Amino acid sequence: MNEEIERILKTAKTIAVVGISNRLGRPSLTVANYLKSQGYDIIPVNPIITEILGERCYPDLESFPANIDVVDIFRKPQDVMPVVESAIRKGVKAVWMQEGIVNEEAAQKAREAGLMVVMDRCMLKEHMKRKGEKDA
Repeated sequence: MNEEIERILKTAKTIAVVGISNRLGRPSLTVANYLKSQGYDIIPVNPIITEILGERCYPDLESFPANIDVVDIFRKPQDVMPVVESAIRKGVKAVWMQEGIVNEEAAQKAREAGLMVVMDRCMLKEHMKRKGEKDA
């Protein structure tokens, strides 16, 4: 899995953050803000928010008109499969389920469609590790 994480972090440019919250202190907002500060293009995805971090927020992945490299998922495990199915339709290269999120069935479906998969890991922490910084 470490090789996949390395490849995702090095090659990704556009990251959709599904389930992003506009409430300060929420992990999704913290991670998205950090990734944006590191030069990634962040695509917020939440049907009840219109704008966050200075970016237009989309109701779902398929509403975004351009390519997405990675889908960073902040949803309950039971809500992951529809996000993965949408990512497959969208032609995304990788799905990343944040810490505490594990859905083996969705991961298998993504892998079978040729996507890289990371589960139960924090994208911010993994990025910081590779920069030689301490965990957040």
